[in-house]
Amino acid sequence: MSTERPEPPTIADERTALEGWLDFHRATLAHKVAGLDEAQLREASVPPSTLSLMGLVRHMADVERSWFRRCLAREDAPPIYYTDVDPDGDHNVTAEDSWEEAYATWQAEIAAARDIVRGRSLDDLGFAPHRNKEFDLRWIYIHMIEEYARHNGHADLIRERIDGATGA
Repeated sequence: MSTERPEPPTIADERTALEGWLDFHRATLAHKVAGLDEAQLREASVPPSTLSLMGLVRHMADVERSWFRRCLAREDAPPIYYTDVDPDGDHNVTAEDSWEEAYATWQAEIAAARDIVRGRSLDDLGFAPHRNKEFDLRWIYIHMIEEYARHNGHADLIRERIDGATGA
C-alpha cells in the first residue's frame, strides 16, 4: 500500500483546515484499497454482512453525491447505487459490478464536489431533502470528515482481515 496522502495543515484558517482533513480522509480510503485485486475488494468483512472495501467506496461515492450535488448544489442527482427497493445497494456488490467502475465513480463524485464548493462560502446553505433541513457548507465538511473517518475505521479492519495490513 503506497498511496500518497496529503498531510492536513497544523496551522490554517477554517476553510483550509476543513478541506485538508477531508482530502486526508479521502486519500486514506484510497490508501486502504490500494494494491488489492478485485476478489479481495469484494470480500465481505464478516458474513452475513455484505460490507466490503468495494462497497465502502461505492457508499462514499453516494455520500459525496448526496451532500455536495443534491444538498449543496441542489442538483437532481439520484443515488448511484442504492434504491428504495435496495437501500443498501451501495454495499450489496453483485457479480456485474466492477472495481474499475466503482473507483472511477467515486473519483468523479469527489471531482464534482470540489467543483461545487469552489467559490462558495462556508456559510452557503444547501437543502437535504432526506432530512428536510438546510445545512451550511461548514456542517457538510465536518459531516463528510466524520463519515470518512468512521468508514476508514471499517476499512482498517477489513483490510487487516484480507491481508494483515495495518496502520496509516
